[in-house]
Amino acid sequence: MSATTLPEHGLVPEHGTATAHIAEVLREAIVRGDFAPGARVRQEQIADLTGASRAPVREALRMLAAEGLVTLVANSGARVSSLSLPECEEIYRVRERVEPLLLRMSATGLDAKTLDHLATLAERMQHAADPEEFLALDRDFHLTTYSGVETVVLTDLVHRLWNRTQAYRRVYTGLMDERARKTVHDEHGLIVAAIRDRDLDSAESLLAGHIRRTRRQLASHPEVFSPTSTSTTPRSAP
Repeated sequence: MSATTLPEHGLVPEHGTATAHIAEVLREAIVRGDFAPGARVRQEQIADLTGASRAPVREALRMLAAEGLVTLVANSGARVSSLSLPECEEIYRVRERVEPLLLRMSATGLDAKTLDHLATLAERMQHAADPEEFLALDRDFHLTTYSGVETVVLTDLVHRLWNRTQAYRRVYTGLMDERARKTVHDEHGLIVAAIRDRDLDSAESLLAGHIRRTRRQLASHPEVFSPTSTSTTPRSAP
């Protein structure tokens, strides 16, 4: 999507709340895929569209830079961060370690209603013809599995790692063949069943393998990470 079609969220206050609002709007747009890796984010356009001054826009971009979502370049402004293959592999290896831990911590706090919701999400994913619908359901599924516990650091870390790799998960979704899709769907169902049974060792193992499979699939497509595969301008939304 072009920066000129960034969703308008109305006028916002000028200080901390404005900064947080702008950061959230941009974060959602990047995660949603409205801005491709490498796309330039123009401060003046964001300021015009949100009704804010340049100051909170600059602060919001600094916040997103601290999260790894944008890169600030001197005399060039901000661009949506892109990952090299080694960087993406490292993030996925971290996810393989920390997300099973968070799942174990969260699982006992997931009640029957939440588990039913997870089962529904898993079923809906099997019938999702639109890749963007699948991505949204898959994100909801996994982040919901982590919602049964309040943590000091871990939940925020996992959310940030998800946000940084979302563009590449989008690519991975397009690379999956029928066999890979079936494996993914089966694993979702098995994860829910393991949590219901309080078999947390199996739940951890299933999730680690689930994440590892995505990492290995992405690693087999290095062209995804080449400079020519990223856009220098925001792309259109699906």
